[in-house]
Amino acid sequence: MLASVNSCAIHGIDAYIVLVEADISPAGFPHFTIVGLPDTAVQESRERVRAAIRNSGFRFPSNSRVTINLAPADIRKEGPSLDLPIALGILAATGQLNCEDLDGWVLVGELALDGAVRPVSGILPMALGARASGKLRFAVPVSNAKEAAVVEGVEVYPVASLSDAVALLSSADSRTPMPREMVEELLATPPYEADFEDVKGQEHAKRALEVAAAGGHNLLMIGPPGSGKTMLARRLPSIMPPMTLEEALEVTKLYSISGLLPPMTSIMTVRPFRAPHHTVSNAGLIGGGSVPRPGEVSLAHHGVLFLDELPEFKRDVLEVLRQPLEDGVVTISRASGSLAYPARFTLVAAMNPCPCGFLTDPSRQCTCAPSQVQRYLMRISGPLLDRIDMHVEVPRLKQDELMSRPNSEPSAVIRERVKRAREIQTLRFRGKGIYCNAHMPPKLIRQMCVMDEDSKALLRAAITQLGLSARAHDRILKVARTIADLEGKERLEASHVAEAIQYRSMDRKLWN
Repeated sequence: MLASVNSCAIHGIDAYIVLVEADISPAGFPHFTIVGLPDTAVQESRERVRAAIRNSGFRFPSNSRVTINLAPADIRKEGPSLDLPIALGILAATGQLNCEDLDGWVLVGELALDGAVRPVSGILPMALGARASGKLRFAVPVSNAKEAAVVEGVEVYPVASLSDAVALLSSADSRTPMPREMVEELLATPPYEADFEDVKGQEHAKRALEVAAAGGHNLLMIGPPGSGKTMLARRLPSIMPPMTLEEALEVTKLYSISGLLPPMTSIMTVRPFRAPHHTVSNAGLIGGGSVPRPGEVSLAHHGVLFLDELPEFKRDVLEVLRQPLEDGVVTISRASGSLAYPARFTLVAAMNPCPCGFLTDPSRQCTCAPSQVQRYLMRISGPLLDRIDMHVEVPRLKQDELMSRPNSEPSAVIRERVKRAREIQTLRFRGKGIYCNAHMPPKLIRQMCVMDEDSKALLRAAITQLGLSARAHDRILKVARTIADLEGKERLEASHVAEAIQYRSMDRKLWN
């Protein structure tokens, strides 16, 4: 007999419907075969399915030839999520499962040997893929149910075991879908763990982070060890605008397919903060591997990628950042095809001013030779440095600042100013495919960054004295545009341009 069951598989960050066809034939030598480009995990499902069916009280057709086809057959299927539909296909083909509307269902789940249904990765994109294909009934493992219930228009049914799934499909009267998760309320009040009110001093650095958050600008902090660079960076997501539903879904999809979504979490509500170690590989940072997976730049999508001790990263690793910084996407090419992962993040990097770290520290003497300092700074290429909009120095706190109680603005207050600036940018760039000043192409820079004569004269002097590149010139204008937006000004003024120039300390090389 022949039976078909719908399931889902992941390709990149999206899902597609997999038709699981089960054929049971008494003719020929008894055998259990899975075809349709299954990977090792799918091939091993034969033993899991066989044991789960028997231990759940059903009959496995051991004396028959069992053939499972996974269509479309030209795309490689990965992971254990097809266990449940394969088992149900066998039960339907042997007459042990009767369901009149089986074609309207999508089922996913890994089977334990005792028939329990274990959670799998990628449930959110699968639920979206099911909705897009018109399959509006989705049976998932219990632990994945909250994540699937985020998707509006799909009926989600949690199942704990193979027996539960058979009972669900066999009896229409006992079906009660899980209530939809009201994610809009969760997104309105994200639970921030770090707050700027804990930061002592560093007003200049906090102002720079506010500008970076308001315009989506990349930022480099330079300062001695212990000056608070990491502490400041970790608080940047708390002053960025709350994620929209579309942004939250994109981020959750990436974490879901990577298996990094926290247990019983329906959706990511706080912008991600990723801080890879400086020993990270190219594939770890950008993504890839024999089975391509998102890297750190994609896991930081719509959030912050923090690179501490920037010069300690391998030069070739840093150079691969240039494309995602410009395009907001990472393309991974393999012989079997290409995958594109989104990577629109805010880069925040930190470094010491010299190898020992105390070149700009008034209380500690630097032990580095000038040649050592120069070699240290040259580890960061000019093209990469040009792609970082803002460079700001973070000095060590003075003794009285260190001993005082924190007296800083809370993140909520700063976030409101940032939201107002972003709203101005949203209106400005409506219909242009961008949403913040940092992403302006040269044509829009000329249109949106109109300066008065004093501002032009100031910028000309800066270009002459600092030897700025064309890209650095454009970045100064973008940052100045953001500063003006924070003040609600339409035209750029000399004060806006002057502040933007101050955020190019690597060009000024004040410590030389």
